[in-house]
Amino acid sequence: MTETTRTFATVGAVFMAIAVALGAFGAHALRDRVAAELLVVWQTAVQYHVYHALGLFVVAAVAFLLPENSGVRLSGWLMTAGILLFSGSLYVLVLTGVRWLGAVTPLGGTALIAAWLLLAWSLLRP
Repeated sequence: MTETTRTFATVGAVFMAIAVALGAFGAHALRDRVAAELLVVWQTAVQYHVYHALGLFVVAAVAFLLPENSGVRLSGWLMTAGILLFSGSLYVLVLTGVRWLGAVTPLGGTALIAAWLLLAWSLLRP
């Protein structure tokens, strides 16, 4: 197993565990503490967190197949940053009510989109 494969599989596994915990926290602890529209925001954060934590396993698999491809590594780091910025900003927004954090969320979304496009490009180039 390559170092890149190990890194992104590990980060993906840790992020999945955190996503499950945060999903449960939202379903049980936040249900009676925040407005319904904020629970929807929390759910969106958890969904994207899970999707992209699983995406890190895809990155790990591609890194195993293309160990010398620097685009694959960058894709994994962009996906990691995207999870932290997108989902992280939404989690903090719901917990604190600090609305300006919503301005950070699109940066995370852009990182996630870039990660997937870079991964596709890395698979297509010889």
